[in-house]
Amino acid sequence: MKVPAERLDQIANRFAELEARMASGQLEGDEFVRASRDYAELEPVAKVAAEVKAARAEIAELEEMLSDPEMKAMAEEELAALRERLPEAERQLAIAMLPRDSADNKPAMLEIRAGTGGDEAALFAGDLYRMYERFAAEQGWKVEPVSLSASEVGGFKEVVANVTGTGVFAKLKFESGVHRVQRVPETESGGRIHTSAATVAVLPEPDEVDVQIDPTELKIDTYRASGAGGQHVNTTDSAIRITHLPTGTVVTCQDGRSQHKNKEKALQVLRTRLYDAQREATQGAEAEARKAMVGSGDRSERIRTYNFPQGRVTDHRIGLTLQKLPQIIAGPGLGELIDALIAEDEAKRLAALNE
Repeated sequence: MKVPAERLDQIANRFAELEARMASGQLEGDEFVRASRDYAELEPVAKVAAEVKAARAEIAELEEMLSDPEMKAMAEEELAALRERLPEAERQLAIAMLPRDSADNKPAMLEIRAGTGGDEAALFAGDLYRMYERFAAEQGWKVEPVSLSASEVGGFKEVVANVTGTGVFAKLKFESGVHRVQRVPETESGGRIHTSAATVAVLPEPDEVDVQIDPTELKIDTYRASGAGGQHVNTTDSAIRITHLPTGTVVTCQDGRSQHKNKEKALQVLRTRLYDAQREATQGAEAEARKAMVGSGDRSERIRTYNFPQGRVTDHRIGLTLQKLPQIIAGPGLGELIDALIAEDEAKRLAALNE
């Protein structure tokens, strides 16, 4: 797909305009937030567009040099190299110009819940959480637990965490779904392989300007935290339950000693869930198209199997199996799976655009 020269000029002019606005120092508040977001989204497109424009200009100059006998040999050599590189640059530009999910650059709320499998499912949920923690560290992201419900045998019945950094949702959004594990539990004396599951949900976390919450539409209850957490947690009414009356959405937070901090975290989770509901309601046909590509990411859909006896991980949406389970569950190896999912999504969207 060759992008017209006029479109390259439009991209360059728009980026220069945004640069000038950002450098003016005259933007404040919501206007500055929107301009910053536009700049971050356009910057990678403008960079590739500039490379394509420069390569095309250089090819035109070299073609003119072919008529000069003294320069012809050198021009032919450089032309061959440029003509070989240009199609890939054009392809990268076409991918960069594909319509983007408006939430791609946002931080995310990561929610992991033990599914079928009892204690083994809770242990697996803990394994998944640690996998994402280590992957996030590799990316330079920050993971902050918001709510933890520990299992008696280890692992988690449920864990909710905030993940912040560059491009968090873009990389993690295809992780939503049912993750299945096949392995021999430590408590299994007969050596039989058990199948358990955990659900993962990755929700884009909105800015405050994206979701406005009317305080009068909230019912806020305080209560005494239960479970492990030390005497301060268990003897003070620091736990918070917030009900959003218009939607009936309920969130709780009881992990910190501070009622104020628990309220902040609960509001953060509430804002994220309301934003996700808004996105689902408005995406419509786009959501259906994405489901046909690499899966919807719906939590009811089994997306991946981790087979410990055979040391393999299979992503069922793209039919990819990697014999690298230790590296993947350790965190860093997860990047290969995520990159494959993103590449598949881009390739199919690009093909659809060219039809």
